[in-house]
Amino acid sequence: MTKLIALVVAGLFATGTMFGGEHGDCTKKVGNEAKAPCQVSFASLNLTPEQKPKMDAVRAEHEKAGCSEASEAKYMEEAKGILTKEQYAKFKAECKKGEKDKAQT
Repeated sequence: MTKLIALVVAGLFATGTMFGGEHGDCTKKVGNEAKAPCQVSFASLNLTPEQKPKMDAVRAEHEKAGCSEASEAKYMEEAKGILTKEQYAKFKAECKKGEKDKAQT
């Protein structure tokens, strides 16, 4: 009986991982305009304690909205309002670099 339960649990786990999708990516796709979200490491931006929760909230809202040109533009605009000019320049450069890397794979 224990072996049967273990087999069922293993099967459920395998099925869940197979259909679960990738976490951390933008899993909501909007029509054929789906694109990868800008995934910049906030650690590289040296955020202040006031900026970090704001950027976390903006990123979460962006991921919830789905990956479209409109949501990406809104995300970038909101980030521009939170970050300093230097931080935003680095953020934008890393985001574009990430888009290039994704396009090449």
